Amino acid sequence: MSSVLRLSRLTRLSVLVYLVSGVGLSGLSGCSSQSQSTGQQQQQTVPMQRSGTARTNVATPERLSYAALDRLRHRVVYNGTYMPIAYPNGDVPSNMGVCTDTVIRSYRKLGVDLQRLVHEDMARNFYAYPNLPKWGLSAPDPNIDHRRVHNLKAFFTRRGARLPVSGDPRDYQPGDLVTLSLGGDQEHIGIVVNRKSTADPDRYLIVHNIGEGEKMEDVLFQMPITGHYRYFPGYVPSAAQYASAN
Repeated sequence: MSSVLRLSRLTRLSVLVYLVSGVGLSGLSGCSSQSQSTGQQQQQTVPMQRSGTARTNVATPERLSYAALDRLRHRVVYNGTYMPIAYPNGDVPSNMGVCTDTVIRSYRKLGVDLQRLVHEDMARNFYAYPNLPKWGLSAPDPNIDHRRVHNLKAFFTRRGARLPVSGDPRDYQPGDLVTLSLGGDQEHIGIVVNRKSTADPDRYLIVHNIGEGEKMEDVLFQMPITGHYRYFPGYVPSAAQYASAN
């Protein structure tokens, strides 16, 4: 990667840290600051917002990769403002979102509703999930819980989807989820997709939203990796299938 590109990424990350520190977008609640909501909110009974989910699809690595690539067709402004949404299959307005919304919307394309799955598991096992002091929750909140990286990490781990973190790019395959540290308790998440880096043919690119809308970028090792997950309900890919991807 050229020094110019590295500087660009560092500058962009500095801007993001500035925003999530509370100086800029103080209402962020998704992949970055994940701020506390103002009191315990009731789930809305507004008409359900759906995202074109194809219920007959099977969640597989290939399909999740393509669902993430499809997100690049959408114009999304980074905005993590807390707001009540429908349940299940609720969503914030389609032209806004944070890094977790990229993951949520990609899985919804395959008929997997992380809002419902996370909420149901948290309702049964609330204290198995992190509850940062700044969130101030005493019970699950289906409006926001699934949009927090810390909760997604706990959910994927509880579903046996956690994989080792390594420095070998070949260990990260299309359809995998990677969480990254932004410093402190701020974490980010993206989806590994079936497109290779021009700088390293062993490294796949990441579709994510880190402050500038949904993009596909070569950022796998640009920040410390805090988690690596492979989650496909009802589908267990063989080692041979992943080896063939290389």
